[in-house]
Amino acid sequence: MADEPEGLGDGKGPDPYELLLAALAACTTMTLKLYAKRKGWDLQRVEVDLSHDRVHGEDCKECERRDGKIERIIVRLKIEGDLTDEQRIRLREIAQKCPVHKTLTSATTILHETWD
Repeated sequence: MADEPEGLGDGKGPDPYELLLAALAACTTMTLKLYAKRKGWDLQRVEVDLSHDRVHGEDCKECERRDGKIERIIVRLKIEGDLTDEQRIRLREIAQKCPVHKTLTSATTILHETWD
């Protein structure tokens, strides 16, 4: 069940953006765990904390576009395990390669169709 953002809905479920962030968090976690397992690294736990907001382009130093409003997702990773600094750096890079991250940062086309 999904609901409207807090204050607008019944509070019975996450809003659509919370579901979107949950998909990105799940994909990021799965990607890191699979990568570390394949490499034989001691990745014990991954926590992904995400937030979404909209900022003015001129206020967003890290954004390519500077006009209008920019959708921004902030990803915070907590990586636990007996890992070297180099492994931790690599895992942060790999986090940006999960399929959902790639979808959100690519030029995506959404086609609306109806069915009977």
